[in-house]
Amino acid sequence: MKRMKKVLITGADGQLGYELQRTAPSGYDCISSDKDDLDITDAASVNAFVANLKPDIIINSAAYTAVDKAEQEKALAAAINTTGAANLAQVCKDNTIRMMQVSTDFVFDGKGHTPYAIDAPAEPEGIYGLTKRDGDVLVQKILGDDAFIIRTSWLYSAHGNNFVKTMLKLMTERDELGIIADQIGTPTWANSLANAIWKAVEKNITGMHHWSDAGVASWYDFAYAIMEEGVALGLLDNTVRIKPITTADYPTPASRPCYSVMDKTSTWKALGMQSEHWRVALRQMMSELKT
Repeated sequence: MKRMKKVLITGADGQLGYELQRTAPSGYDCISSDKDDLDITDAASVNAFVANLKPDIIINSAAYTAVDKAEQEKALAAAINTTGAANLAQVCKDNTIRMMQVSTDFVFDGKGHTPYAIDAPAEPEGIYGLTKRDGDVLVQKILGDDAFIIRTSWLYSAHGNNFVKTMLKLMTERDELGIIADQIGTPTWANSLANAIWKAVEKNITGMHHWSDAGVASWYDFAYAIMEEGVALGLLDNTVRIKPITTADYPTPASRPCYSVMDKTSTWKALGMQSEHWRVALRQMMSELKT
């Protein structure tokens, strides 16, 4: 009988961690950990935890993702996103463990107008993107050709807190919402990303990759689609007025990329699978909220 591969999933209480657990293919024994189980910022704790568990693969979905708070909590963001990633990479290097590192579109400055290529300069504008970029650099330095990093964008799921669930809540409370229309990216169902990561595990893919759902949208487009799907599914009783606003109309502590669409063609080719359009994925996820 073939031995099941043991997979440690960090950040298991997050959106991606949740989806990774429920989409795991047969043949993988998933061990979930969150910050209460494993402090990835502490190298000694990581070494002891891994020595006891002896995983074959580590999928690092743990991250500090509070984009605005990161501007004030720089040390904490760096500890999790940079030092934590490096600690996991080092233990993988020392014990011949496969590592899958999850990154973000926020590593780009957002000043482009065409989808960012895999090798486009990573020049983040904010602390969140900077700490994620620095973590990626260290993972690549430590693991070399064995490194696997996958960047994603605008993640949401039926589990946890996210833009979709926030919009649905606000749409039941208000008659009008102002939503930013001049930031362009691609919404991504965490389930879609999880399936892509598992495919990369099975095909033993390395290198830098991009994954999001297909198509592009502004936050305004995304919100409008959430309203339409919400009404169609019976999650909302009525439509609300959604007014497009600019980034300047809604200042935040952290700057966000105005354009962060990523080129996914090389990843689609490597994995042998293509993303669904984000509207299709959104409908599937929101159908889960109805149950």
